[in-house]
Amino acid sequence: MVHVVLVHPEIAWNTGNVGRTCLAAGARLHVVRPLGFSLDEASLRRAGLDYWEHVSPVVWPSWEVLEPRLGEMGEPCFFSAEAQRDLWDVTFPPRVAFVFGRESTGLPESVRMRFRERLVRIPMAPGPVRSLNLSTAVAIVLFEVLRQHRHRSDLFG
Repeated sequence: MVHVVLVHPEIAWNTGNVGRTCLAAGARLHVVRPLGFSLDEASLRRAGLDYWEHVSPVVWPSWEVLEPRLGEMGEPCFFSAEAQRDLWDVTFPPRVAFVFGRESTGLPESVRMRFRERLVRIPMAPGPVRSLNLSTAVAIVLFEVLRQHRHRSDLFG
């Protein structure tokens, strides 16, 4: 199984798009508090997340609670624009946890430093763009792992 972990996401619409992408890819979404938005029903409806009950995200109270359990999800892979290794150079195992940081600042520096050997970046053309939208980045990564494992019959099971 593939897991997507959003550490302190700030924007409900991005998280909603990530949830929709997880549904489409057969992945499990995890969100780590604090969040920049409310998960109450009225807030989710205002954000247009009327399919949210199908996503059924795992909500973690903090990074400190999630981190020791991360390995249970599979091999962790952390995404950062400052990583040295490109997405295209990684062969992902069947069980993997993709970890993304918040929209404004990415993963906390302490996480990037502790897991620097597991940092991966999405290659981009040189220029003024320093990063992609969070939901776009998650979609690229999820569908790359699906591409890599497309021959597996248990991919969606």
